[in-house]
Amino acid sequence: MKARTPAERRQSIQHLPPLRDADTASIQAFLDAVWAEKGLARQTLDSYRRDLEGLARWRDGRGGGLAGADREGLFRYLAWRTQQGYSPRSNSRLRSTLRAYYAHLLRRGERNDDPSALIDPPKSGRGLPKALTESQIDALLAAPDLGGPEGLRDRAMLELMYAAGLRVSELVGLPANAVNLRQGVLRVTGKGGKERLVPLGEESQYWLERYLAESRPLLTGGKAVPASAAGGQVPLFINGARHALSRQDFWHLVKRSAAVAGVDPAKISPHGLRHSFATHLLNHGADLRVLQLLLGHASLSTTQIYTLVAREHLQRLHQKHHPRG
Repeated sequence: MKARTPAERRQSIQHLPPLRDADTASIQAFLDAVWAEKGLARQTLDSYRRDLEGLARWRDGRGGGLAGADREGLFRYLAWRTQQGYSPRSNSRLRSTLRAYYAHLLRRGERNDDPSALIDPPKSGRGLPKALTESQIDALLAAPDLGGPEGLRDRAMLELMYAAGLRVSELVGLPANAVNLRQGVLRVTGKGGKERLVPLGEESQYWLERYLAESRPLLTGGKAVPASAAGGQVPLFINGARHALSRQDFWHLVKRSAAVAGVDPAKISPHGLRHSFATHLLNHGADLRVLQLLLGHASLSTTQIYTLVAREHLQRLHQKHHPRG
């Protein structure tokens, strides 16, 4: 079954019962504990919460609810998710969440077994990142309407996303003081709170300067921008209400721009700009170690998947242009 989009997956659980108080309390206690023990990033905690709330709503208090689930119950839930079109990768992440949650209950003495221990991870193929062509990127970046402050902001966000290879959460979470236009660098806080410096490039710096000088003052209306509730810092990219844009806001921005640029919106995602950044750098001869630093990957093996994309590109060029291709 074809994997569903995030919007389709959210729709698939809308009919489930609301969360019970006991499950809510158990999930929050777990999140508080792992945050204190491991200092996990907010995005990781949000993923844990979504995974556990989905299972809790599906169980609806049966057999002791979330905390009382047995292995058979977890198998049935995974089967239901598969029927709903959840991808093997999504189910694999759920398994990791369940292992962490039930290990927490074991440590607290609330259970004497781990029902997730014998659940094998779902098998998944190694999918290649979907990258746009350079001409598609050019069309996408030029799509926003520059007639208003939002369009100029959108152009700056798209340029920065592609030029710096940012994750979506990194882009929308950028504080205003992360940009150093004089030195042409961006300070990015990635997964696990790790910081890295990324060069801006002339084009993205040009659009950032225009956004800060022309668009942002109109969006603020001359008023101070409040600090973000999540990071406690003033956000770089804001809406007309002077609040930071969300990941969903940027998703809609990418889809709108894709439609204007003539790129199939079904074949593009915000993360596709990051994939395109990496693939295009490799195609133009970038070193894999440098790419690892720019992307903020902890392991080089994570970065190496992009060499497969670049190799496919070279093979297509060879077949097209070589006399015996």
